[in-house]
Amino acid sequence: MEMLNIKINGKDYSVEKNTTILEACHKFGIKIPTLCYLKEINEIGACRMCLCEVKGARSLVAACVYPIDRDGTEIFTNTPEIQKYRKTNLELLISNHDKKCLSCPRNDSCELQQLCLEYGVDETKFEGEETKYEEDRSTLHLVRNNNKCILCRRCVAACKNQYVSVIGANNRGFDTQISCAFDQDLSEVSCVSCGQCTVVCPTGALVERDDTEKVFAAIADPTKHVVVHTAPSIRATLGECFGMPVGTNVTGKMVAALKMLGFDKVFDTNFGADLTIMEEGTEFIDRVQNGGTLPMITSCSPGWVKFCEHYYPDLIPHLSTCKSPQQMQGAMIKSYYAEKAGIDPKDIVVVSVMPCVAKKFEIDRDDQGRDGMQDNDISISTRELAKMIKRAGIQFTSLEDDTFDPIMGIGTGAGTIFGASGGVMEAALRTVADVLTGQDLPEFEYTEVRGLDDVKEATYNVAGIDVKVAVTSGLKNAAKLLDDIRAGKSEYHFIEVMCCPGGCINGGGQPIQPGHVRNFVDIKSMRANALYDDDKNLPFRKSHDNPEIKAIYDEYLEKPGSHKSHELLHTSYVAREK
Repeated sequence: MEMLNIKINGKDYSVEKNTTILEACHKFGIKIPTLCYLKEINEIGACRMCLCEVKGARSLVAACVYPIDRDGTEIFTNTPEIQKYRKTNLELLISNHDKKCLSCPRNDSCELQQLCLEYGVDETKFEGEETKYEEDRSTLHLVRNNNKCILCRRCVAACKNQYVSVIGANNRGFDTQISCAFDQDLSEVSCVSCGQCTVVCPTGALVERDDTEKVFAAIADPTKHVVVHTAPSIRATLGECFGMPVGTNVTGKMVAALKMLGFDKVFDTNFGADLTIMEEGTEFIDRVQNGGTLPMITSCSPGWVKFCEHYYPDLIPHLSTCKSPQQMQGAMIKSYYAEKAGIDPKDIVVVSVMPCVAKKFEIDRDDQGRDGMQDNDISISTRELAKMIKRAGIQFTSLEDDTFDPIMGIGTGAGTIFGASGGVMEAALRTVADVLTGQDLPEFEYTEVRGLDDVKEATYNVAGIDVKVAVTSGLKNAAKLLDDIRAGKSEYHFIEVMCCPGGCINGGGQPIQPGHVRNFVDIKSMRANALYDDDKNLPFRKSHDNPEIKAIYDEYLEKPGSHKSHELLHTSYVAREK
């Protein structure tokens, strides 16, 4: 490791050779503004907000991509000239920007707005012809407003990183815009609804479709019994929307806030996750023992399922037939819970709080309900829930902890780790190993499938059977595994795929973190650790040990894989055009 002695703003420092100026300055407590840069995803030096001076260089340089490669390099990050360039750059960016900030969904979390505040840009210095674009509201999961786009290309890079690439820069010069090929609507292309573009966009150009008004209306309707359930990862991320540290578990405050909002019942989707393991584990054992299609691939992530339907339709038989935890939970609320509570399911409105905007698409899929009813009626993101809490005037950080309602809410089993990449696989292995051996195995933490590596693999000997598993997240990584299956090279028995890199803790509906946080803070690991810490403290840590799961099979579903289970908890898929 070669170290170089350098100067930054007149002070001496030592850095590794080829460290970028941006990375070096961050290390030494100096913040350089960026709008386009995303580490390892979008390193193009396009926005020019990070311009710095290097002594001897012919012009100012982009700190995000400029490597420090010689001893004695002198760098200046905050001279009057640099401040002038950055301010002028911002004035140019907002010259054709839709400046309706007060009604913008990203007001108070907009990176452009924050930089304008820091650099004193409070008026439009440059006036010119302003192109007006119509909002693209064609999809169920997001709204695209190119009037707020600053052409940073973060969304393009995120979409490419997801192996989808349905958006890009079209036209040239002043007419340049980010859009689909031939200016098609997003609903007309093979977008998988993952929403990764919304969490990286620095402005309000890409936002989730806001369904909060529907929820408020349902709660206010005296003829409706409104039930909400929250996905495992929400407890590890919601606090960020209220200024709490990344990785804070806010389960109790979240439940308290939901009850204050007026929901009639507050359930935990951990129950649906545990139910998924019971059905999926049974399906896997059946495929292994009876020559079914292998490898079996998880079906919890709707963005991943849609990707398979669009890009690998020939591999649909490898998908588990199990509905996702969201859908299983909704199905049980409108059947099992409705019967126990003596409520007509047609009078029940089920609201899910999910880390994933693809869930908005999933609730509308065919074969996701019965008797003309959807399993879930409204799906909102973590961000939308935070918006509701703030609008209701609830002081989230001051709330006393509360607990989920019983029947589907004791929050135990293995469901809580579903939110992290590898969690579904580990939860399944905990149950499958016990079922196949007929024992309550004391060792049940399968740490080999945890973490953020592109592909994690392991082989476990379970009841004399070598079970080879793989775990991946992010569709670029999933495509590699699928190509091997298609080529007949795969030796795996069971594969977990999560659409979003890192799993649900990094879902497209999770709290927005600005670029300077995403680039230098391992938010995925911090959020995942909160879930694994939660798992350690549960009284039962296997899905089949969850007392509420035992009760639902004893009282209602008979057994995993039963006819009634298949009727309510399993689904089908369709090949889609690419």
